Order: sequence, then C-alpha cells, then structure tokens
Amino acid sequence: MPIKLVAVDLDDTLLNSKIAIGPRSLVAIREAMAQGVVVTIATGRMYRSTLPFARQLELDVPLITYNGALVKASLSGTTYLHRPLDLAVAREVLALFKDRGWHIQAFVDDVLYVAEINDKVLSYQRVAKVEPVVIGKDLYRLTAPPTKLLAIADPAEIKAIYKEVHATFGDRLFLTASKRYFLEMINPDVNKGKALAFLAAQLGIKREEVMAVGDSYNDLEMIEYAGLGVAMGNAPDEVKARAKAVTCSNDEDGVAEAIWRYVLGKEHKPGNTINFN
Repeated sequence: MPIKLVAVDLDDTLLNSKIAIGPRSLVAIREAMAQGVVVTIATGRMYRSTLPFARQLELDVPLITYNGALVKASLSGTTYLHRPLDLAVAREVLALFKDRGWHIQAFVDDVLYVAEINDKVLSYQRVAKVEPVVIGKDLYRLTAPPTKLLAIADPAEIKAIYKEVHATFGDRLFLTASKRYFLEMINPDVNKGKALAFLAAQLGIKREEVMAVGDSYNDLEMIEYAGLGVAMGNAPDEVKARAKAVTCSNDEDGVAEAIWRYVLGKEHKPGNTINFN
C-alpha cells in the first residue's frame, strides 16, 4: 500500500548535528510533496520553534508539536487539537520541583516561562531560538494550564527525577524524553502516536499508508502506530528494535533515504544503508 502521509521528527532526525535540514532531505521531502504525499513534522518542540523549519520546507499542513499536545496548521494557524496539562496537576509538579530544587520550565500558550535565566535556559534557548519569559516565583503558581512542562538535568539526575515524578504522579502525567537530559511532562492522553492517528483520520488516510521517522523515546508511539515506522541510525537500540526499518543517521540524511526508498520507490544512494527489522 503506498505511503500517503509522512511524519518526521525534528531534532536528531530531520535536523543534523548543526541543527539544520540536510540538503538531500530537503530535496526528498519536496519530491514527495510534488507527488501528492502529505509531509508533516512531529516534534516535542514548541509550535513557534517548529514554524521556521515548516516554512523552509514550504509545508501547508497541521504540525504535531509538544509531543502531540498541540496540532496546529503551519500557515493558517488553525488549531486542530490542544490538550494541555490539568492545571492542578501541573501546579503539584511545579511544587515538587521547587521543593527539590530541580530545574523546570513551563510552556503556556506557546510561550516559554522560566523562574530565572541559567545555563540550562540559555542552552535550551540556543537550540529552540525562543526568548524565555522570566517570571520568578510566579512560575510555581501558574494560573493557566501549560501545554508542557520540561525538566533539564544531566542524564543521571534525570533518571532520579523520572523515578520520583513517576512514583508520585503515576498515570496523571505522560513522561517522555527527546534527549537524555530532558524529562518532558504532558497530558496523559497525549503522545505523538495519538496525534498522528488523529491527523491521519482528519485527512482520511489509513494507518497502513502512514510512515513515521524518529530517533528517540518520544518517537516510539508514532513509530509503532505508523504502518511503516522507521528509526534513525543514530537512535538508541530500544527505538530501533521497535521500528520496522532503520535508516542511516541524521548526519547522513537518513530521512531522505527513507523517503526515497519507501515513499518514492527509488534505490537508496551508495554508501548508505537501510536495515529491516
């Protein structure tokens, strides 16, 4: 069955180590679109941080952002789906982080809020290219539900934070990670797989006609949902094991290889490999 919808993660998938879209991936995506294939982005990033890449690709489709918590059109700005965290739960999470002295930042109405500027905020800002809004102690008493809460710490500390947050909140939160030093906290009814299923239904596209490409743990649900789930060559072994195919790395334009092979029916370029699981 031909692929009619392609969902591609951004960081460490479509974007290379220079945080740019590789030229071959850009060509492959435009070739697919020219043949009537719908291509969208499915990312943990903010909507506003995703838009520059959507515009570079000339996408006119709903974008899956915040790990599926917000599905919003790239050109019209129409919101198709928004499932923020319950405000009471969010405030409990914030109170726990304040008590433990852990770093956390909140995303409300596509604005990044932080208590203070520190190295973690500056690092995030450099990648996301979004100006944070500093609100001091007001961060811990939000008055509007956040689309996402994000903890940033070194990988060992993130594991400890995950254990405590998971033990405390259970199924009141969905916990995932796009990077080893992130812990992303969103509505428990949200993930990229559910958002991709929602979008496919909106477009009248069958699950078997969907390809999803990703590299990290927050991509697992969409890789498993898609008729063809593809893991990047730079993905952890657990992600590769749960994909139907593994393409090459983000620095080798793995997205282009997957599109050429599975969507356009072209042979992959010499020097790169795609493995089947």
